[in-house]
Amino acid sequence: MCGRSRRYGPEARVPENETALKNYKIMLSEKMQEALNAQINAEMWSAYLYLSMSMDCAAKGHKGVANWFAIQFREEQDHAQIFMNYVLARGGEVKLAPIAAVDTAWESPLAAFRQTLEHERKVTAMIDNLCRIAEEERDYATANMLVWFVNEQVEEEENARGMIEAMEAVEGNKFGTYMLDKELAARVYSVPSPLAKGE
Repeated sequence: MCGRSRRYGPEARVPENETALKNYKIMLSEKMQEALNAQINAEMWSAYLYLSMSMDCAAKGHKGVANWFAIQFREEQDHAQIFMNYVLARGGEVKLAPIAAVDTAWESPLAAFRQTLEHERKVTAMIDNLCRIAEEERDYATANMLVWFVNEQVEEEENARGMIEAMEAVEGNKFGTYMLDKELAARVYSVPSPLAKGE
């Protein structure tokens, strides 16, 4: 036995060449990896959009609303990081694509929140599509990871609708608008559970 490697079944076999070794390590299908990379780009675009909304609101004196969108900006970056961490953990390759331009001005905070809801609904559709791909590819690990995002999108849409309702309730009321802006200034950032757990 001396000098000879011991193998115990097919799982112990080592691929013969570098290409085979690389393929051996990748646990994502090409289609799934491509879709996840597209989602990373979409999350970064979302972050860019919310940062633009934050800057526009800050420039117009809506400091509380600006804070709300600044936190959204950080959360979207977190979402991209979660996807990137997952792709790497599965032996895949993160491919960062250019981020498309976003709007830079809105008529009012209410208009920004209305666009936020519209955008979050599109993101929900994208997450649903990822779930469909994971099912088609029989990629149960990715399907399980996506459960967090499915639940997150329910919350994102609910928050956007809530902000629209709050803004509509004080529309035309300067004192009400001031108090709502002050309330939004108190919003604080919290690390999402997948990152807090180091996943």
